[in-house]
Amino acid sequence: MPAAAQQAKPNVIFILADNVGYGDLGPYGGGELRGAPTPRIDQLAREGLRLTQFLVEPACTPSRAALMTGRYSIREGLSLILVPDGPNTLSAHSVTMGELFKSAGYATAIFGKWHLGKDPQSLPTAHGFDEYYGIPPDMTWDSATYVEKIETTHTFPAPPDVLLARGPQIVEAMAGGALHNVKPFTPEVRAEIDNELVAKSIDFMRRQSTAGKPFFLYLPFSMGHIPNLPSSEFKGKSRIGNYGDKLMEGDYHVGQILDALKQLGVDDNTLLVFASDNGPSGEAFREYGNEGTPDMGSPGPFRGELGEATEGSIRTFCFMRWPGHIKPNTTSYAMFSIMDFFPTFASIIGAKVPSDRPIDGVDQADVLFGKSETGKRDSLLSFIGGDLVAARWKQWRVYFTDVYPTGIGPQRQPGPGSASAPMAGYPKVFNIEMDPHEDLNVFGLFPFAAEPAIKVVEEYLASVKKYPNPPAPNVTQFHGSGGGG
Repeated sequence: MPAAAQQAKPNVIFILADNVGYGDLGPYGGGELRGAPTPRIDQLAREGLRLTQFLVEPACTPSRAALMTGRYSIREGLSLILVPDGPNTLSAHSVTMGELFKSAGYATAIFGKWHLGKDPQSLPTAHGFDEYYGIPPDMTWDSATYVEKIETTHTFPAPPDVLLARGPQIVEAMAGGALHNVKPFTPEVRAEIDNELVAKSIDFMRRQSTAGKPFFLYLPFSMGHIPNLPSSEFKGKSRIGNYGDKLMEGDYHVGQILDALKQLGVDDNTLLVFASDNGPSGEAFREYGNEGTPDMGSPGPFRGELGEATEGSIRTFCFMRWPGHIKPNTTSYAMFSIMDFFPTFASIIGAKVPSDRPIDGVDQADVLFGKSETGKRDSLLSFIGGDLVAARWKQWRVYFTDVYPTGIGPQRQPGPGSASAPMAGYPKVFNIEMDPHEDLNVFGLFPFAAEPAIKVVEEYLASVKKYPNPPAPNVTQFHGSGGGG
């Protein structure tokens, strides 16, 4: 058992922002320069470790599936953004981070966005979490606007109160129990939801600290996701509209969690992670009810946005803080995947990682504790639906599919609306250190760079032969329809 696990087991908090880009926060060149100061996050960076090569999956459901299971989302059948009532959902066979911590004697809770399915076997309370409060488990934050959009378009004729009752609901559940509706998820609730989630988080921490029980708190709050409706306290605080207001509000909430740790006397025995699930939403959603100001984040020096497989989509921010264990005011360029937290946490708390399935994450505890500059990862694959579209190997990005915006003019759709087309036999290759924005395809100059990436692909394909993936998600091909789908 690792030395860290032989001591009192640390509390673990994982705060997950939503669609916040690499260039949005102060420690990554945003903050004040973005018109939205982030002083508490700046403090977090000074007190802990900042990753500069933290890599995720191209969208929210895939990244959350990868985080929770330590596996590529395609292995869970969750490699596309979940759509309400869609066919793909987290299976009963999946082993999540909730179950990992539960097996080690932790109290566990999630407050916020699950987005891995609403079926009974898919709920967080069916996968190791004692408590759940949040938005519909098969939906995301913009579902708060569904009812008013239905009313605007007269799509489903029904009185407003009936639509509200049938529409998205704030829900809660306890371990092994069914979901209970709490109240309609409206734009007004959306604006104040993070206040609720943080208050419930602090209450959970207080209860477990009083009971002397180690806790795992998963707080996937709404900071960064359209529509960025700020709470009344932060409305108009930034210089860039609702998006900046919500960044500042999220910064305040992170500070609340940090302050609560000190007030509860558990600061030195708590590992806190704060990261984003993917890069920013950009052109595809920029005018999403944001009073004329672009509701979009910044990928910093990189190219792309949520829904693509470009560097700006899959590379975002991550901070880690554990006083006395993680050296303060440090930075690591180690390649670190969102999947790596599963085995890393297992190592730290002395839990067992499942041995009956491929685990794509690697134990990166040495990166956290300053014992390794490079870590144990040098590659990462990217999937969209059933397609393997790109790979990272060291500083090289290799594309097997050409992802590009669809349409022209006002109908131009990047991100989730992008089209993809097979390459004409050869991949595209970019060196993201020479060319962070991926403007120059250098396959002709550096053809050797594709070879190691292709080897990683071959290793993955070999694992799929042994452990076949479930059907990949899609809502465009219907088997048995007579159309050859």
